[in-house]
Amino acid sequence: MKKGIWIILVAFAGLFLSGCGYNTMVDMEEQVSSQWSQVENVYQRRADLIPNLVNTVKGYAEHEQETLVGVIEARSKASSVNIDPNNLTPEMIEQFNQAQDGLSSALSRLMVVVERYPDLKANQNFLDLQAQLEGTENRIAVERRKFNEVTQAYNAYIRKFPQVIYSGILGFDKKNYFEARQGADQPPVVEF
Repeated sequence: MKKGIWIILVAFAGLFLSGCGYNTMVDMEEQVSSQWSQVENVYQRRADLIPNLVNTVKGYAEHEQETLVGVIEARSKASSVNIDPNNLTPEMIEQFNQAQDGLSSALSRLMVVVERYPDLKANQNFLDLQAQLEGTENRIAVERRKFNEVTQAYNAYIRKFPQVIYSGILGFDKKNYFEARQGADQPPVVEF
């Protein structure tokens, strides 16, 4: 009889500890989703700055229509890529990165155009927008780093004992990271 009580106590202790691990996995998965939302938030901030930047440049460089249209189209494409934080597959992150890279490339071309217009470079509105855009680019880097940190903590936790026994069964799968694109270690070539 005592042996049966011990078995029941051990079983309840195991269930209790499993429940604690489950709750931690839920919390950590929510942190990953929340941080992904913050990454999207700073990318949206960049997209929101672009119409003002384009309109400011348009006033000075109307004959640079092709570049301005390219920026607007890249913004539209980047803004249309929405990813569910529960489906952060490498393919989805790559699709998101490609759209954002297209926008970054278009913005780089716009900045090259700006170099041809000294009056524009001295315009206070443009300088403010440029500073906000630079600050947003820094925020993007920070939020991507934070996303990778919470993703790493989550991935490590679900792979540790005893969570590894039941994390996959309960639907807690490894999340993917933002990774540097091939060639990202090379500075872009800007020609005037």
